[in-house]
Amino acid sequence: MDKKEMLDAINAKVAEVKALVEADKIDEAKKAKEELQKMQDKFDLLNDIVEDEQSGTGKPNMKNKAVVDKKMDAIHEFANAARRHFRNGMNEGTAADGGYTVPADIQTKINKYKEAKFSLKKLVRVENVGTNTGRRIFKVKTSHTGFSSVNEGAAIGQKATPTFAKLDYTIEKYAGILPVTDELLADSDANISNVLIGWLGDEEVATENAQILSLIDPGSTGTDFSSNVIDGIKNALNVTLGQAYAENSAIVTNDDGFNYLDTLKIGSTNEYLLKPSKDQTAPTPYYLAVGARKVPVVVVPNAVFPSTVVATGDDAGTYMPFVVGDLREAVAFFDRQQLSIKTSDTASINVKENNTTTVVSAFESDMTFFRGTMRFDVVSRDANAIVKGYVKKA
Repeated sequence: MDKKEMLDAINAKVAEVKALVEADKIDEAKKAKEELQKMQDKFDLLNDIVEDEQSGTGKPNMKNKAVVDKKMDAIHEFANAARRHFRNGMNEGTAADGGYTVPADIQTKINKYKEAKFSLKKLVRVENVGTNTGRRIFKVKTSHTGFSSVNEGAAIGQKATPTFAKLDYTIEKYAGILPVTDELLADSDANISNVLIGWLGDEEVATENAQILSLIDPGSTGTDFSSNVIDGIKNALNVTLGQAYAENSAIVTNDDGFNYLDTLKIGSTNEYLLKPSKDQTAPTPYYLAVGARKVPVVVVPNAVFPSTVVATGDDAGTYMPFVVGDLREAVAFFDRQQLSIKTSDTASINVKENNTTTVVSAFESDMTFFRGTMRFDVVSRDANAIVKGYVKKA
């Protein structure tokens, strides 16, 4: 019996054990489980010997292996499903039967990896939605003038009624394909997981960040804080944003901007204006002393939020971004579908390079294609909630 037949037999026995347990036939299930244990042990022993013979040592490898009677951890389960090319499609919870599942702890690892890279999504308002399009209604801001004085018996004048505005969203799909060689899939579980987690985490966050930046990046056309950044930020907070937004406002900048703020001092005292927060519950580790306010500073890596560089002309220079305000009020992220993946070892894709399109077949190339898709929309919720500014370095 070859390895494929042994694996098929093991999977069939797993299904038998599960069916007996679900039918409450515990004694029969225990007996079937013992048979499953022997099948798994036999497979592991033979597999170790074959691997060792191929390595040229001639000695059997008696490494400890997880047996099927223990619940496989999610990464091992995911890797086993990948080796079988997920033949039965995406059926959550049936990986042991050869189906495909995205285990919960795989998603958790992606989230932790994303945080290390910095996700702008955590700064904006996120709303999970269940439809492709939608609408939110807002009452338009207005200045109230109050009631007029009315003489006894005189007609009462009409006041202006509230007016409303709509905020529409339309979900867009974003996707990409990762070709993986079957040699990689034959490697250790850790290798497979690292490749998939790294790609999925980076691509998902980069996609979300790009759409959010399209709404908040000042580039070289925002409000110019260059002449006096402290007074410029103070005016943005006290006047432009005002009390409606200043209470929950922060300064969002990148590494360049943070380094610039870290050089600012108070007059002749040489006391730095940028200070570490002593409050362990503070949303950010730094704050900037701006007049009467202590404003939190959020630092985004240059790789995520780059400065804008103008190479030539009168405007030449590096424009460091300083977004001042409340991003949760300014930007709405409508999340329709978080990242999901499908795979195929028989599909073909069109690869474009140097204006030439080449058809690549997974079957002919001995590869498996992993396709990631996600669906969301990012819209400007309240443009008055932020001031998009910059400081220019010559």
